[in-house]
Amino acid sequence: MTLVVTSSAFTQNAPIPQKYTCDGQDISPPLSWSGAPSRTSSFALIADDPDAPMGTWVHWLLFDIPASASGLPEAVPQTAVLADGSRHGANSWGRQDYGGPCPPSGTHRYFFKVYALDAQLTLPAGATNAQLLQEMQGHILAKGELMGVYRRR
Repeated sequence: MTLVVTSSAFTQNAPIPQKYTCDGQDISPPLSWSGAPSRTSSFALIADDPDAPMGTWVHWLLFDIPASASGLPEAVPQTAVLADGSRHGANSWGRQDYGGPCPPSGTHRYFFKVYALDAQLTLPAGATNAQLLQEMQGHILAKGELMGVYRRR
């Protein structure tokens, strides 16, 4: 099954506003999703840049987002555990928060991938992308993504 992932800040394949990048306020963009199966127990989010020079760069990991959620607001708090129980994983900077687009050169693609899961995960805050992907195996009910681009000026 497919989730529909959108943002009020940018559309599919469109530029991500500077506000959400290292050249701006470096806050997370608002995201919305729909189409989650009724068996959804939680959501997970992975935002990454496959065009980074040293391999895919992870900008944001957030998991155990409540099943009742249909999106995330702008500027999600930069704390390891959010008030609703969602937990941040470690991004490629080693931080437990959102890190906005900051390509060293050229235009890069940024994928905001949302997964509907049939379980709550047993990972602690600070888990790595590899740990999250492994823990999600066998639990993904649906997935959707929104891709935006960014080029520094």
